[in-house]
Amino acid sequence: MSLTFIPGYNVKPASIDSFGVVQFTDGTNVITPNQQQCQAYGYKYDTATGTCSAFTYNPKIISSSNNSTNIIKGAQNSTEMGTSNTYIMGDKNTVKGLARNNIIVGSFNQINNSVNNAAVLSSYGKAQRPGEVVFGGGGDSCGKSQSSTIHLSGNSIDDAVAAPTTLKVNGLNGVTIIARDTETASTSFTGFEANVIGVRTGGSAAGSVNDRILLRATGIAYLKADNQSVSTLGSFGTVTGWTAAIAFSTDDMIFQVTGAANMNITWSCTLNLYEMKV
Repeated sequence: MSLTFIPGYNVKPASIDSFGVVQFTDGTNVITPNQQQCQAYGYKYDTATGTCSAFTYNPKIISSSNNSTNIIKGAQNSTEMGTSNTYIMGDKNTVKGLARNNIIVGSFNQINNSVNNAAVLSSYGKAQRPGEVVFGGGGDSCGKSQSSTIHLSGNSIDDAVAAPTTLKVNGLNGVTIIARDTETASTSFTGFEANVIGVRTGGSAAGSVNDRILLRATGIAYLKADNQSVSTLGSFGTVTGWTAAIAFSTDDMIFQVTGAANMNITWSCTLNLYEMKV
C-alpha cells in the first residue's frame, strides 16, 4: 500500500491484513489509528474493539483444532477463525473470531469478536471488553445476568481550564469504549461501581506533587440515561473539584475523570459492572 498523507493528518494507512484490519504509520512507526484517522481515509471504525477495517471479515467457519495455540477441554465448544492462545474448560462455550489470550471455565459462555485478555467463569457469561473478568449469572441466555470487572487508566494534563479526560480500557491506546449489547438495549440495565485513584504528578496550580484522592462513582444506566453519584473515600492535599463519572458515546459508555486547571494527574480505575436483561 502506498498512499500520501491527506491534508491535516500526519498518519496514513500502511497495511491491511487478511482479516481486513488496517494498520497506519506516521512515516516511521506502525500505529493503531483512532476513529477520526480511520474514517478520514474512508475505512470503517469499530468503536467496541478499537479497530480500523477495510472490509468486514466473516468468521463463520468454526474451528476447534486448526490453531495449535488453543487448548480446549470439553464437549461442543467452538472457536472461530482467528482465535489464538485461548483456553476453554467446560462445554458449549463460544469464542468469536479474532479473539486471543482468553480463558473460559464453565458452560454456555461467550467471548465476543476481537476481545482480548479476558476471562469468563461460571455459566451464560459474555465478555465484551478487553481485559474483562466476567462472572456469569446463569439463566437461560448468554449475558442475561452477570457481573464483571475491567480496569481503566489515563492521565489528565490540564491547562487554563479543567476538562473531562476519558480513561482508556485496559490501558489500551485509542480504546475508550465500554461496549454494551446494543441489540438488547431496550431491555438492558447496567449498574456500576467505580473506585478511582487520582495522584497529582505536576502542574503549576496550588498544591503539591502526590496530592491524592480516592473516589467512588456508583449508579445505574439505561439506554443513554444514568442515575449516578460520586463520593470521596479519602484524600490528601489540594484536590478541590476532582471528580469522576460514567458518560455515553453513541450507545456505549465511557468513563471520565476531571481534575483541576494547571494540574497533571494520573488516574487508575477499577470498574465493576452489574448487568441484567429483562
